Amino acid sequence: MANQTMAIILDTFREAAARKIFWGLFALSTLMMAFFLFILKIDVVEGATATVTLFGNRGPLGDVERLIRQAQAGIATFLYTWGLFLSVFASAGLIPSVLEPGRIELLLSKPVSRVHLLLGRYLGNLIVVGVNNVYLVLGIWLIFGVKTGLWSPEFLFAIFTSVVLFAVMLAVVVLIGVLFESTALAVMVPTALMLISPVLAQTALAERLLSSETSRMLWKALYHLLPKVYDIGAMTMNVVLDRRIGSMLPVATSALFAAWILLAAAYVFQKRDF
Repeated sequence: MANQTMAIILDTFREAAARKIFWGLFALSTLMMAFFLFILKIDVVEGATATVTLFGNRGPLGDVERLIRQAQAGIATFLYTWGLFLSVFASAGLIPSVLEPGRIELLLSKPVSRVHLLLGRYLGNLIVVGVNNVYLVLGIWLIFGVKTGLWSPEFLFAIFTSVVLFAVMLAVVVLIGVLFESTALAVMVPTALMLISPVLAQTALAERLLSSETSRMLWKALYHLLPKVYDIGAMTMNVVLDRRIGSMLPVATSALFAAWILLAAAYVFQKRDF
């Protein structure tokens, strides 16, 4: 079974490379690291660091740590918006491509169960994007550390949350791909979930604005059931800024959502005729 799983993962890697997905993500990450390599300027006066300039903001030596943490928090936010969207966009076509006539019949003729095939494909997609996320976050962290001498391990927490959140969104991509075989829908639905999350997170505001108890309960139900994209993003920023994060419940409930979605995708895939 381990050999079969590895074969499915390698097949996913090969397809991602053939479609230029893996190399595209790698190139964009490299360009981003080069961007930070050149915008971070350090002025040295008689052997001592005088100022650090970043994004046009200039701070003396005593403010370096605050300046760097704020910059890293902004980068973490970027990874939660465009970075996550690009990852979903890059992976959306890898599930429908498996269901193409001719290819799916060939795959199902192999001595591999349908559930194993689907979950192996999911894991392969996750590893492709996960490797890129590790490369990007670790690279930026090394650039900031080498150029400033300040090593903030809290920034590496962005690796964990970005991979977890992508794993949740990828589960939605898999379900949409199995149900509709549509790359466009596989992009649109996770994007809608990302956009609605900041709105649903405003539960206190909803309590005041909504006049109906039914509408309040529906709002809360949607907030608790759907992935906590906004909350996990806020958690990442708090960790990078060295603040308390409170509960890990948003991560746990989002992971539970992904598990149920993957079970639904496996059930549909098991029952479909090809």
